[in-house]
Amino acid sequence: MRAANTYGSYVLLALMGLGVLGCREIFDPEVGEEASGILVVEGYLDSEGLASELTLSWTSELKESGDELSPALGATVYLLSEQGTTYSLEERGEGVYLFQEDISEQMTYELHIELPGKGTYKSDPIQPILTPEILDAGYVRDESGIEVFVNTQGNDNADDFLWTYEETWVFLPRIITNFIYKEDVGVVERKEEERISRCYKSERNSGVLLETSSRFEDQVVFRQTIKEFEEGDPRMQERYSVLISQKAIPSDAVEFWETLKKNTEDIGTIFSPLPSLIGGNIHAVEASSTQKAIGYVSIGVVQQERVFIDRADILPWSISMDEFNTCFIGTDTIPESQYATVFASGSTLPARVVMGPMGPIGYYTAPRWCADCTLYANREKPDFWIE
Repeated sequence: MRAANTYGSYVLLALMGLGVLGCREIFDPEVGEEASGILVVEGYLDSEGLASELTLSWTSELKESGDELSPALGATVYLLSEQGTTYSLEERGEGVYLFQEDISEQMTYELHIELPGKGTYKSDPIQPILTPEILDAGYVRDESGIEVFVNTQGNDNADDFLWTYEETWVFLPRIITNFIYKEDVGVVERKEEERISRCYKSERNSGVLLETSSRFEDQVVFRQTIKEFEEGDPRMQERYSVLISQKAIPSDAVEFWETLKKNTEDIGTIFSPLPSLIGGNIHAVEASSTQKAIGYVSIGVVQQERVFIDRADILPWSISMDEFNTCFIGTDTIPESQYATVFASGSTLPARVVMGPMGPIGYYTAPRWCADCTLYANREKPDFWIE
């Protein structure tokens, strides 16, 4: 599974918070080079063999345009057990390093990161945590919309929880067409591998979801909100799925996540904690090194649950996709003699056949951006998808 640079984005927002607008005037402090070139480390490594990812990236100058972090490439990354066993992470590109090992939860580990010419980093000792199972996951529909939730129960060894999720939904274009123009044969029906009328779109969550079970009776976290939808959300066009990942985190990680959460939610004020206070459990090896790192890496059992929602089960549910309100099917008939002129560029598609007394005489048209779902999502059905 390809993970988006989730809290890497949060850190970037936190850094940007140093130079955003205050209440009445621009807050433009003098920020040195220490705010750039910081290694951002993201990862929760599963200890029972579930494929998990570590993402490495660099922050850039605060005044540079854009909001993307730069991937850290070419790193040597490995997990070192207290007994000296090494578990290497495989580089997958774009700053992503894959971990897939079944390791003992009874040992402590250190994460080591070596970046040629850019320093060596390692984590504080990490003790894996056995995350309790998700007791229940589901959704409720009421007059305000939909709430996706989980129920779980903490214990003495797993009190604090972090949840992440990945959403996948059917994406349907505004105009459905089953025709395609080919230079050698004209307009024909699309083959299955050429289909553009049904796609699947996926996204990772962009917020920090935390809870401490000891705040509740018997440490039962009841109906923890994972995701909320308002009426009209287009993700409910047909069928929606969300994979919820539950991760127990150590108590000393809570402050890091809460600081990061506060920084991102309070962006725009000068009262948010500075990036230097975010910290984490990753540090440069040399005490005198000018290199810095932000991030908190944990190890433990990741518990997962998938929830499906069908639009038929939540009706009445309207769909609002205002960006496609100007989509239309043309009213002019395009005869065969004009197929190449109109359809060859691909920006205009044959949408509806026009029948004459003796059979088809041409086609009505549609803009590609209104009819081709592959412009916005993936044609291939995910392996986990259930109809």
